[in-house]
Order: sequence, then C-alpha cells, then structure tokens
Amino acid sequence: MNHLTTTDLLEHLSWRYATKKFDPTKTISAEIWAALEDALVLTPSSYGLQPWKFLVVTSQELQEKLKPLSWGQAQVTDCSHYVIFTIKKNLTAEHVDHFVARTAEVRGGSVESIAGYRNMMVGDVIHGARSLQVNEWATRQTYIALGNFMTCAALLGVDTCPMEGIDPAKYDSLLELPQKGYATVVACAAGYRAEDDKYASLAKVRFPKAEIVEVL
Repeated sequence: MNHLTTTDLLEHLSWRYATKKFDPTKTISAEIWAALEDALVLTPSSYGLQPWKFLVVTSQELQEKLKPLSWGQAQVTDCSHYVIFTIKKNLTAEHVDHFVARTAEVRGGSVESIAGYRNMMVGDVIHGARSLQVNEWATRQTYIALGNFMTCAALLGVDTCPMEGIDPAKYDSLLELPQKGYATVVACAAGYRAEDDKYASLAKVRFPKAEIVEVL
C-alpha cells in the first residue's frame, strides 16, 4: 500500500478550511462521493457499535427547506452534498444484538461464541452507568465521524464546512426523525469552494504547538 508522505498530509490539512462560500455549479463526482460514504462507514466507534445514521441531502428542494433552519447560511444550498449526522437515540440491547450478529456474519463463527463480548457491551452501555448518558455518549461518537469525514474529504480535494449553526429540533421535525428513533447532532456541507471566497486565502490561526501539545 502506498502511503502519503508527511509533507502531503500536512499540505492537505493546511489546504482545507471551513468553506464559507461554495460554488453551486460544481458537483462532487459519483466516484469520489462513494469513497466519502465508505469513509463514513469505516469511521471507528466505541465498541464498534456505530450509534448513528448519516443522511445525505442532494435534493435542492430539501436543502432550501433546511436553509432557514440553519441560520440562513448559504452553504446548505450551495454545496454539492449536505450530510446530516444523527444519533440512534436511547440504544437498546437489540442494537447490540444486531451488531453482534453482523460481527458473526462478517468474521465467521457464531453469535454464541462472542456472547461474553455482547454481555459486556449490554452491561456497560445499556444497563451500566453509561446508560444514563447514552445519547451524549452517542453524540461524542458522531463527532469522530465528522472529523473523519472532513479529513478524508480534504485528502480527496473536497471542501467542507461543519455546521453547528442549525436548529436540531427543527431538523428532526422536518425529517421526521423522532418517529424513526434518530436525532440530529451536527451537519457538514461538502463541495468545492467558490473562487471569490475570501476565507480560502486567510492564514490559519493556531496556537503554537508547544502550547497545546505536551509530551510526557
């Protein structure tokens, strides 16, 4: 497998920024988008439980409905693909069992052979102390997916803008998520920057590495 050089990696990360103005005439190709969807699927999560669903919006009509629920931000309508990151609310033992069955299917063996792992997850996430904050736990997992998505997009030359300036409850209502057991956490616009987006050329403002990275 060929790997990026350290220089390549840092160049891609320096190139990316929270794109404020997308070019609405440019669309992410099917091949690149398929890779980014796979990157979302490959995102790591605690226990591997994947307590989420990613809603990909490409309908201009739906994007127009989401815009006023997003502080009127143009990224929602001007981007190529708009991803809404949601959590599966109030996880149950059935979700764990679904994951265990999938594990047996993918890796071979029986569900019974990993019953101990299943019981540990249920004991922690479903019935343990973590169960009292399970939706907050799921939310933190979802931000791992957001970061992974943005980094992978940058490596493929796709611009992104994470969107917390949204009304999650109104997103939920519009998308009928409560009936499906999901809830909106955050969103991310993806596409290609407009040539006149002034933010593209601004220097990144970061604290010196010595202030925020400490080797012990």
